[in-house]
Amino acid sequence: MSVLTEVVTSEALRERVAELGEEIRSDYRGREPVLLGVLNGAVPFLADLSRHLPPDVEIDFLSLTRFGDEGRVGIAMDSATSLAGRDVLIVEDVVDTGLTLSYLLSLLDTRGPASLATATLLDKTTRRIVDVDLAYRGFEVGDEFLLGYGLDWDGRYRNVPSLWAVLDLAEFREDPEVLARTVFGEASDSLKR
Repeated sequence: MSVLTEVVTSEALRERVAELGEEIRSDYRGREPVLLGVLNGAVPFLADLSRHLPPDVEIDFLSLTRFGDEGRVGIAMDSATSLAGRDVLIVEDVVDTGLTLSYLLSLLDTRGPASLATATLLDKTTRRIVDVDLAYRGFEVGDEFLLGYGLDWDGRYRNVPSLWAVLDLAEFREDPEVLARTVFGEASDSLKR
């Protein structure tokens, strides 16, 4: 049995992101939205998505952190852009339980945006605990552990241009370089040193 399998190709990602970009472009015609990326996983998705939007969109980021046994969410790095009176589109890599996004939507709503919506690359509906409105979503996926296109393993593999599911997590933990060998044909430079 293979440790990994490619679940969304780079071509499928490009096509779906372009479709989402056209939907957003149409829905926000005549407005100048702020794309608010949630670091770090949303960076590739936001970068590619923004290339399908008019040049007057503004891009900003924030970073969230979880702490404590209850997994409370806090802001590690806040947006530098004033959101008051603005059309804000939160850009996420994955929405699973909905707890983090629900917190973020509530927090940002207190800042008085003209509108507040969410675009996510991946929707893990099977893990949903809190119902959250997703205006734009790329793909619905199951509960598998995914890597690539912004999703990482200890900070690595965000730059892989497609999405991969880990089929055997125990085996992957023993040899995380298997993805580098599979995608790039060799071990990463960190192992060669």
